[in-house]
Amino acid sequence: MGGGGPGLVPRRVFAWLWAMLVLAWGALAVERLERLERLESVEEEGPAAEAGLAEEAPCGTQEWAPGAVPPGAAFVAAASYRGPGNNDTRSNKVLPILLWWSGSLFPHFPGDTERIDCPRGSCLVTRNRRAARHRRTKALIFYGTDFRAYEAPLPRLPHQTWALFHEESPMNNYLLSHPPGIRLFNYTATFRRESDYPLTLQWLPGAGYLRGPALSLAQKDEWRRRGYGPVLYLQSHCDVPSDRDRYVRELMKYIQVDSYGKCLHNRELPSERLRDTSTATTEDSEFMTFIARYKFHLALENAICDDYMTEKLWRPMHLGAVPVYRGSPAVRDWMPNNHSIILIDDFESPQELAKYLDFLDKNGEEYMKYLEYKNLGGIKNQFLLESLEKREWGVNDMTLPNYLNGFECFICDRENTRVKEEQEHKKSKGKIPAPKPRIAQFKHMGCPMPTPGFGSIEDISGGDSWKEMWLQDYWQSLDQGEALTAMIHHNESHQGKFWDYMHEIFLKRMNQH
Repeated sequence: MGGGGPGLVPRRVFAWLWAMLVLAWGALAVERLERLERLESVEEEGPAAEAGLAEEAPCGTQEWAPGAVPPGAAFVAAASYRGPGNNDTRSNKVLPILLWWSGSLFPHFPGDTERIDCPRGSCLVTRNRRAARHRRTKALIFYGTDFRAYEAPLPRLPHQTWALFHEESPMNNYLLSHPPGIRLFNYTATFRRESDYPLTLQWLPGAGYLRGPALSLAQKDEWRRRGYGPVLYLQSHCDVPSDRDRYVRELMKYIQVDSYGKCLHNRELPSERLRDTSTATTEDSEFMTFIARYKFHLALENAICDDYMTEKLWRPMHLGAVPVYRGSPAVRDWMPNNHSIILIDDFESPQELAKYLDFLDKNGEEYMKYLEYKNLGGIKNQFLLESLEKREWGVNDMTLPNYLNGFECFICDRENTRVKEEQEHKKSKGKIPAPKPRIAQFKHMGCPMPTPGFGSIEDISGGDSWKEMWLQDYWQSLDQGEALTAMIHHNESHQGKFWDYMHEIFLKRMNQH
């Protein structure tokens, strides 16, 4: 999309979209038949049968692809957590139903329907799409990574809310970073602190994780004397919206950076086992010991957005390396003290950053100040400590519910409240006002347009892969959000109409520019 905005969509993009659509329709026809066969073999027993779900006719949305994508690496499934419990004596036949439209995230095993008992009341949760048009199905839960505007279950029923769960990178679905996209949802669980059910600290198990011991300065200096650089870079996902490789490539001109991943690779890990990507994505002890020897870790997220912070930030802090960070612009709010990370954007250029890193490398006393948060009482940030304390879900902690179960109960409680308020409104014949609709806000996701990792857009050639890929993706996601919103407002359900709306939006933007 070139350099600039929603109006600059090349015609070849629509040609590509139509080509992909033709292929998708062929695959969907086969998939529909297979799914209908699976639906006919569903066992009518357990909570689903008791609730009457097994008797429901198919929901009429078989032409919409399910798109199953597994949850993020931070998710650890508990053994069918069913809520904290309550005094709700209603039978399953009258409970509100919550449908996990993204069935791959359904956090109950081994069945596909479960009763959950949450603080304000109970609900049935299911991943059986037969329930989509059930009169008691009050909410549909979507996983942001596999939510596609052209696959949304339509027509949207007025008695149902939509809930968004998205703990992953903004790059997985920029539709959610535009107002038309995020406002499709009524409840949100995202990495933003402003979302209804924040997942901001999903990669931080607790304050104790930050207090983990660091290697001594003497050990790190010995590592340097053996010819290793002061700075580690370990990335194998190279073409990302944050354009981090462009910055690191420039930084490498001024300081030694040991890069072990596929991106800007210049050094080999010492064993085949460590070169295995599955080892690098876990906290394997051998791998952690190796990377802990570096004084600095380049910690650049794959996308820029407030409160989007991953293991790239927390893992080096756990090990006692100093993160050289670019990611969440609000990252300082969450740091253990005011002197624990180095922010790339505090420096005018990669050359200036390299000078500072070289200074710290040669001045151990100044370097060690960045690790003072590991000392007794070193974590000074009360906001961080309170946020961890108030969090009701755990990270790798089987004594607490995971965040999927927590979000389920959040929705269940609010839907039970909504049902009660609607009943009171109906009984009062309008004297008691109906509950106001709850709509997600831009700040529940609201990530900015990707920008170059180094330099300006004007300095990048037109054939640059980052420029062609991510700017186009960002602005076309806005168009998709507007197209789906138009379909909902016009009560449309045919998938082909989505592309008609997309074409109309494209022509409108072209005329405006």
